[in-house]
Amino acid sequence: MVKNEPVLNFDLPGLKRVKSGKVREIFDLGDTLLFVATDRISAFDCVMPNGIPRKGEVLTRISHFWFDLLAEIPPNHRRLRENDPLPAALAPFSALLNGRSMIVEKAQPLAIECVVRGYLAGSGWKEYQKNKSVCGIALPAGLVESSELPEPIFTPATKAESGHDENISYSEAENIVGKDIAAEARRLSLAIYQFARAYARERGIIIADTKFEFGLLHGKLILIDEVLTPDSSRFWPADQYTPGRIQPSFDKQFVRDYLETLDWDKTPPAPALPPEVVARTQAKYQEAYELLTGRQLPAL
Repeated sequence: MVKNEPVLNFDLPGLKRVKSGKVREIFDLGDTLLFVATDRISAFDCVMPNGIPRKGEVLTRISHFWFDLLAEIPPNHRRLRENDPLPAALAPFSALLNGRSMIVEKAQPLAIECVVRGYLAGSGWKEYQKNKSVCGIALPAGLVESSELPEPIFTPATKAESGHDENISYSEAENIVGKDIAAEARRLSLAIYQFARAYARERGIIIADTKFEFGLLHGKLILIDEVLTPDSSRFWPADQYTPGRIQPSFDKQFVRDYLETLDWDKTPPAPALPPEVVARTQAKYQEAYELLTGRQLPAL
């Protein structure tokens, strides 16, 4: 593996690949799963042909950080912690997996995304402009783009294998997963968000909104997948926050901005990203990691 070159594909001979997503590869280890985060990056639902070096490592290390900080409230799917040794069967792949892999329990994912919004942005802002509400939750008049909401709101969504997830009402979420599970997912989502938002704000990051995934393990709801990363959340630099406009962010902003300048119809194949866009995007992901954790990304 060449230093600081993006890792776009994984081939782990002898391991059964069970899913390949826009970013993650999932392998079956028998009683557990191996999650591996690549350096792929997508925009407008298209995966770019070149990736962002160390992005997958940033996502994985941030998830490990939050899982440690959140402890067991709620329990999560992680079987091994960040620095625990890999099982012997994975030793031949240790150089590839270092920093970007997680071994997790086999939970049954809920069929909804659990979204919490603390600020009015993205699809929430679009809906508010039409209805003065988000996912059926009425909001005060007079809010502007990026306004902080009076209190965080739980706005579930359906899961889409491709394309965008679709916002749904809470009653629709109840119909999909059941009233008891929906209530517990909402309670946990709001509690995690409140804790994380306060923590991040002290470190210069506004978590405007975020998406959690939960699953059932032995009949109990646990937190699964990645958590509170720049890919699953909207991170804004607190010192640049100004309501009434789109905010700068710690994620794909430079990628999206560049693509908007092109004569591209936002369908595959996606265009390659120029080196300066890759470098600036990599720097923002790493900055988010360093601000949140207070650590430097380990040297290669």
